[in-house]
Amino acid sequence: MKYDAAVIGGGAAGLACAVRLAESKKLKIAVIDAGDRLGKKLAATGNGQGNISNTDMTPEHYFGGGARFAAKIACADPYAGSAVFDCLFTADEKGRIYPSGRQASALCDSFLRKLKGKADIILSTRVTDIEKGFTLTLSDGRKIQAEYVIFCAGGKAQKQFKTDGSAYALVEKFGHKTTPLYPSLVQVKTDTKHIKTLKGIRADCNVSAFSGVKKLKTVRGDVIFTEYGVSGNAVFSLSPYITDKPEVEISLEFLPDIPAERIYENLTARKKAGVADTELLSGTLHNQLGRAVIARAGADVNNIVKTLKNFTLTVAGTLGFDYAQVTRGGIEADGVTDSLESKFVKNLFFAGEVLDVDGDCGGYNLQWAFTSGIFVADEILKRL
Repeated sequence: MKYDAAVIGGGAAGLACAVRLAESKKLKIAVIDAGDRLGKKLAATGNGQGNISNTDMTPEHYFGGGARFAAKIACADPYAGSAVFDCLFTADEKGRIYPSGRQASALCDSFLRKLKGKADIILSTRVTDIEKGFTLTLSDGRKIQAEYVIFCAGGKAQKQFKTDGSAYALVEKFGHKTTPLYPSLVQVKTDTKHIKTLKGIRADCNVSAFSGVKKLKTVRGDVIFTEYGVSGNAVFSLSPYITDKPEVEISLEFLPDIPAERIYENLTARKKAGVADTELLSGTLHNQLGRAVIARAGADVNNIVKTLKNFTLTVAGTLGFDYAQVTRGGIEADGVTDSLESKFVKNLFFAGEVLDVDGDCGGYNLQWAFTSGIFVADEILKRL
């Protein structure tokens, strides 16, 4: 079977690219995906609500050697990725952009409507080899030909979506290199000595990460204590800054809106009133959390305040790729042009997570996926 364009990967980037190509009504398109349904990962994003972008779409939210691509493509317009959908979008108070119906699965439905009758969808099938020209060998033994190949195979995160990192090898044979890979937007493992009694407790904190004396990042949000360490939106947001760093320590600042002096005065007054040392933070913090702080700090009020404002945990790693939302690292940017085309093989393009580009939590990774897919499609359409 011959196609004008073969899209490898039916995730956010691949679907956005395929829909944009299909708008020309001139091209014969194939979308090949190892899963049994297109857009499975997309349907789960934003806790199922579909956080596709962010109003604060600025370059500092992107990482990796290909961050310059995101600065040009993803940051031009926060709503640029929504161009491939037929629904309306709104932003919440934190700038996160969602479909107005808050249903990520509806985004997948939109893609499928737009591709119906305009592309051949090949599911539960992997591409096992690519030959220049292009001839693609599929896992079921079939071979297809295409003038253009768009490589949107994703990264290594969440192998339940058939993204296990094996796809990189398909283009490494042409001279492309893959950077070291790390899980990102993921729960963090820490020492648990001081938090053994806190499993399931949630706290609103300022969370800072340090590598030695260097502060890497501070994030405000929820922290959830677990049997392995910490989770919660603040931890997910912090994880891109620590996942590839050795010897990291995180610091939790409890009661971030209350000055240390005020806490000191309150604790001193309660102590003078005869409140038991273990209960000095009762009603100020969750009781178990307050007792954990005091157990670590001792009964001295100064130490309690210092521990409240700097509750440190040594990072022991993350929960890994199975739990990560995205992959840090990917195909080296040095082997890719500013048009996202391979420098080694003409008409081979890349889009989405497969490249060495990843973003902060809050819609940045989907914005990159959608806009890079659209960008590549437009580059191909210019040549036709």
